[in-house]
Amino acid sequence: MNETLGIKHIALKVKNFADCLNFYTKLLGMAIDWQPDNENAYLTNGRDNLALHLDESLDLKSKHNRLDHFGIMMKEKDDVDEWFKFISSNNITIYKKIQDHRDGSRSFYCYDPDLNIVQFLWHPKLNK
Repeated sequence: MNETLGIKHIALKVKNFADCLNFYTKLLGMAIDWQPDNENAYLTNGRDNLALHLDESLDLKSKHNRLDHFGIMMKEKDDVDEWFKFISSNNITIYKKIQDHRDGSRSFYCYDPDLNIVQFLWHPKLNK
């Protein structure tokens, strides 16, 4: 199996979407890579990728359910397919099958044993 590039993608559920978007872009210097709507944004610093997803029902007093998923980056686009075959052959439950995304990336999702969602992701701007 090909080596991965590590965990360079995190997706967070946020209640205060505009404030969080401002925090990560204006204060931390990340750029908007893609913002399909006013409830989702994909940010980058050129090496990492952070997704913000609006969840108005989020209880800010609780630390539960903030992480939507995390992504393990692939070196090559075809690595997504190889990892999908490998994960599937090991009887791991697939959450979402392989998909090509509008930003040019390719990925699939599975559950880890504690039901955390793990994305195996190739992104053309972050594949180094």
